[in-house]
Amino acid sequence: MEFSVLGLAEETEHVYVTLVRQPRCTSSELADVCGMPATTVGRLLSKLVKVGLAVQDAGRPPRFTATPPDVAVTALIDQREHQLKEARALVQRLTETHREAARISHPDMAVELLTSREHINAAVHRLTVDARHQVRAFDRPPYVDGPGSNLDRQLQQQQRGVIHRVIYDREAVAWPGRLNNDIVPSMKAGEQARVHPELPLKLVISDDRTAILPFSLGPGGQSVAYLVHRSPVLVALESLFEAQWERAVPLSDAPLPPGDATTAAESEDAEPDEETRSLLALLVSGLTDTAIARAQGWSERTTQRRVHQLMCQLGASTRFQAGLIASRRGWL
Repeated sequence: MEFSVLGLAEETEHVYVTLVRQPRCTSSELADVCGMPATTVGRLLSKLVKVGLAVQDAGRPPRFTATPPDVAVTALIDQREHQLKEARALVQRLTETHREAARISHPDMAVELLTSREHINAAVHRLTVDARHQVRAFDRPPYVDGPGSNLDRQLQQQQRGVIHRVIYDREAVAWPGRLNNDIVPSMKAGEQARVHPELPLKLVISDDRTAILPFSLGPGGQSVAYLVHRSPVLVALESLFEAQWERAVPLSDAPLPPGDATTAAESEDAEPDEETRSLLALLVSGLTDTAIARAQGWSERTTQRRVHQLMCQLGASTRFQAGLIASRRGWL
């Protein structure tokens, strides 16, 4: 019954397997070997020819040979996989229709449960694309897709005037290449970014209308998510974001403020380069030397040397003091 998943009945499979072992058989000869009536075997052989599992010669009586299994059966498997793919697509379309119909029937429904990666990705895409005023987000690992995968879409939105306020978990900033390849370009385009030592969850809020957050904080919890519509639950999530925003440390590559004599005096040396700004951002995020080395692609020895040089340049005896001085100079 191994071929039953391909739509072949048990007796059809039996005839085909026998034919593989007995090539160039007439239906009568094959019936004797199978121990089945000749009329039944003849009918099944016609079916095997029709689906491409056997070929019939032009002799009298006709003889049958099994098509090579690696060709014929693989073709049936490919066909069934295509049918399953179409069935999944239909299920997804019906699920979207069902969800939308439920919302129309129950407009006060505050929370929907999204139970697949495809639905979650589609919902996040809708949230960000449909935003008209601002997008607020908690960004922390683990990631369903690679971090920065929506950078181009975000930059386009920021050009249209949509404000992005993002709080990054310390581990998100430490993700190798993340700061320079994703966060800094977003900030240069206008993103308001802050960093927090440890965010409680992942979160995206679109305007004041919709939010999405994971179903669980445990392993695998990112594969199911809550979609929250305008309701007291959404108001609570907005309040949580704003509270964490106040506690988070700003990340900024803003230029030196003009007209500040004290700052200008302290910054008479050359402005810090992008690498130095990145190092400062990681320092004020509270990252260890190991995490900074991983984020910047440096060795730990190089990282320790760069941190020491920066603190000497700033005249700081502690990392906290270095952050304060850098902020006063407009380097953060």
